[in-house]
Amino acid sequence: MYSEKNLIHIFTMLECIEKTWIYTQKFDNPSDLIWSNEQIELNATTSLFIAIGEESKKIEQILKDSVECNFSWKDIAGLRDKISHDYRGIDADILWSVIHKDLPKLKTALVEMIDKINPPKELLKEFLSTPHYKHLQYLI
Repeated sequence: MYSEKNLIHIFTMLECIEKTWIYTQKFDNPSDLIWSNEQIELNATTSLFIAIGEESKKIEQILKDSVECNFSWKDIAGLRDKISHDYRGIDADILWSVIHKDLPKLKTALVEMIDKINPPKELLKEFLSTPHYKHLQYLI
């Protein structure tokens, strides 16, 4: 019913989510994330958010509509656009909230999408055997 072509976008988004959590786990507050370590983690995180937003635009709307979620797909793409076009305008508190409140909801929705696509286990293993998706082994 849903195209397996969506998987590449979903897997990329999930990998970005996992890496965001890895890169930000040592911080206790938004200010530390924004200003520590020459902003290496901030730059990595915002790049991952750009990728998440871009990939979200490529998932079929019918699949997005099939999952119940407490966020707006339009907002995901909009955050990507905001970061891309107004880097210095990133609000630390919003970024922190997205990381800790919104990414878990997005992850749940993306995993549900994989279940709806119901790809063959061999295809999942093939995708997840690449270094691009090394943090997604929980999907096998």
